[in-house]
Amino acid sequence: MDEFYTDDQRMIRDAARDLSTGRLAPYAADWDREGSLPDEVVSQLGELGFLGMIVPPELGGSYTDYVAYALAIEEIAAGCASCATLVSVHNSVGCGPVLQYGSEAQKDRWLGKLASGEAIGAFCLTEPQAGSEANNLRTRAELHNGRWVLNGSKQFVTNAARAGVAIVFAVTDPTAGKRGLSAFIVPTDTPGFNVGPPEKKLGIRASDTCPVALENCAIPEANLLGSRGEGLKIALSNLEGGRIGIAAQALGIARAAFEVARSYAHERVQFGEPLVRHQSVANLLADMATRLNAARFLVHHAARLRTLGKPCLSEASQAKLYASEMAEEVCSHAIQIHGGYGYLNDYPVERHYRDARITQIYEGTSEVQRMVIARQL
Repeated sequence: MDEFYTDDQRMIRDAARDLSTGRLAPYAADWDREGSLPDEVVSQLGELGFLGMIVPPELGGSYTDYVAYALAIEEIAAGCASCATLVSVHNSVGCGPVLQYGSEAQKDRWLGKLASGEAIGAFCLTEPQAGSEANNLRTRAELHNGRWVLNGSKQFVTNAARAGVAIVFAVTDPTAGKRGLSAFIVPTDTPGFNVGPPEKKLGIRASDTCPVALENCAIPEANLLGSRGEGLKIALSNLEGGRIGIAAQALGIARAAFEVARSYAHERVQFGEPLVRHQSVANLLADMATRLNAARFLVHHAARLRTLGKPCLSEASQAKLYASEMAEEVCSHAIQIHGGYGYLNDYPVERHYRDARITQIYEGTSEVQRMVIARQL
């Protein structure tokens, strides 16, 4: 597909691929076991521009277009899915809300730091009782003497342990229903912003996922993001870009599993010939390759629409739905091709399988994606 990409898109993809193969993939299993990413790797992501991919250059970012963004996420995910989670969440729902709804002062203060990686972004929306039902929040924000005071609990916060700033959603008017939700920019060193211990997860273990408790967390009145009552609008506004990012992540994980399985099928000899010469195995590989290419076309189609500024919520949901479910299937087939060895953590396919599963859940479950798609038919 090289001929379909611009020179800038190829350059960004190749830079991400070089990082992925040289710095991420060789150590991803170690980081998975340790449950964390090295600070120097996160810094390198910032130095190379991968943490400011949706921020315009004039604001300190490295934005080219959303196809370049998807290409970079795919490459990073092929090397380390946890790194791709950090990059995707940081860009789409860390930088995105400030870029779209921030005041000039807020943009000046935060976007340069976010784009360079000096500050990592987190997104505090989900609560113990409110997952897909984003408007059912219990966290409260009350204005006292020129300061917003936040109290409540957030759950499943990606990047929480290393974030420098968080976008926090809270109820400012309990009587206004969906219109009573507002968004805030909260520096994570604010007293009362308390990060709990990382969750122990099935996959993407090197990406920190933590609960956050807000206990009389007081921030300046100017830290309100957008207008009062716009919280739900802000929360939902970056769904297109976020879902394109997670779809690209799923694609990268699946591609990595496919490439390992293909190599193994050429090397492993059973019944006197390589596995790839057995029709049942060859058929599996053919299906895997076809589904990977189909997912890539869906992802890039949504990315091109997003770059053009055209509505693409359905297309982004289709890309995420297909790519995430494809990823689990491809990774499962990769394990099957490896046989018993695929079930061992000596081989990367078991990690790819674990990492792939979350892509059907975060940034909107597969069930939610089908609802979104169906509403636009």
